[in-house]
Amino acid sequence: MTSPTNPSANPDPDPDPDPGPRPDPLDTALRLVRAQTALVKRFDASLSGLHGVSLSDFTLLLHLAQAPGGRMRRVDLAEALGLTASGVTRGLAPLERIGLVAREAAARDARVAYAALTPTGRERLAEMLHTARQVAADHFAPGQWSSEDLTQLSALLTRLGGTAPEHRHIPRP
Repeated sequence: MTSPTNPSANPDPDPDPDPGPRPDPLDTALRLVRAQTALVKRFDASLSGLHGVSLSDFTLLLHLAQAPGGRMRRVDLAEALGLTASGVTRGLAPLERIGLVAREAAARDARVAYAALTPTGRERLAEMLHTARQVAADHFAPGQWSSEDLTQLSALLTRLGGTAPEHRHIPRP
């Protein structure tokens, strides 16, 4: 029983004041997956067409750029990207072949391998960032998305675990 003078006495307050029916969580999750797929396609089309890389490649390069010294241990990169060690190796191989990333051995332990952004990789990433920012700006155009919409969406995605890598700043070109 709740006391009108003590609202905290209610052991199970309704967090959603809207009395309407609750949306189906599976439908909501599938809508999110479809939206993510559509956004990935937009990024892939622009990044691939202009720079010859996928959104996955761009994300990997961005993680390296945000790391101290522009390099990360491969195992840490795998964890940051949510990949296996072999998945990171497969992702790095083409970037190494085109000179955007280099493999570096640790000075103190030859068993430890780093992935390092090369000077060329840093230059190309700046170009990719310009393209990625344009894709994002086009997708979230002010005519369709208000600042409040973007703030709310960002907060909701953060609740889902969609935070930027350790909230690091995305470099400006």
